Amino acid sequence: MFEILERRELNPTVTWINIKAPYVARKAEPGQFIILRVDEEGERVPFTIAQYDREKGTVAIIFQIVGASTEKLNHKKVGDSLADVVGPLGNPSELEGLKKVAVVGGGVGCAIAYPIAKKLHEIGAEVHSVVGFRNHDLVILEDEFNAVSDVLVMMTDDGSYGKHGLVTAGLEELIQAGNRYDEVIVIGPVIMMKFVCDVTKKYGIKTVISMNPIMIDGTGMCGGCRLTVGGETKFACVDGPDFDGHQVDFDEAMSRGSIYYGFERHAHEETCNLFKKEAL
Repeated sequence: MFEILERRELNPTVTWINIKAPYVARKAEPGQFIILRVDEEGERVPFTIAQYDREKGTVAIIFQIVGASTEKLNHKKVGDSLADVVGPLGNPSELEGLKKVAVVGGGVGCAIAYPIAKKLHEIGAEVHSVVGFRNHDLVILEDEFNAVSDVLVMMTDDGSYGKHGLVTAGLEELIQAGNRYDEVIVIGPVIMMKFVCDVTKKYGIKTVISMNPIMIDGTGMCGGCRLTVGGETKFACVDGPDFDGHQVDFDEAMSRGSIYYGFERHAHEETCNLFKKEAL
């Protein structure tokens, strides 16, 4: 069993947990993910590794409550255990040799962007981070990004914190100010990554995105995480999760990602009602 050692709420819908998983922590690198089951009857759910500590044998994930499994996970307390944690899965982000990078994160995607920014900082790269949220109440990891970024641009959709606008505006402002990046790394909602790639394509800047589509086994067997990249079928779990953003068919990815939205919403509501009944 995999014990939850620490837990904290980052905002009303996003939670950070630290899990005892020494074999995963031993091999984990930024960009990789785990698949876990909350209980013996639970579904397999992928989560990008937000932090890892090889000495303590722990891995941390940051998740947003969107469906039944994340609702169940959010009810776990320190000292509780998870049924399974498998990983690390996927390919580590390729960061060696980069000298100046813009890391762009949107919403809970910042949980994935942060360890990449941290690793870049550790290897001596100049890191410019552009992070965006809908409003001030949803901001996460600001102090952590500050610690590893040479430049940090905070954006909010409603202007309640940082600069008013989308991450595309923040990134383009940095580019137009004369910054020349070896690479832009973008992580967040698919629609956000699509529009960031539209911006970077104009300037001819290599852009890498991290995809987290529907996934079951994490080994390329189920085919649920397939994407079209450069006209070819790729699987996010074994070929990714990082891909050339200028080659990804975003429209197809968004269409596939919305297939189970109604089912997830219904399952989430049923799970919430179950916890309410147990509390009575």
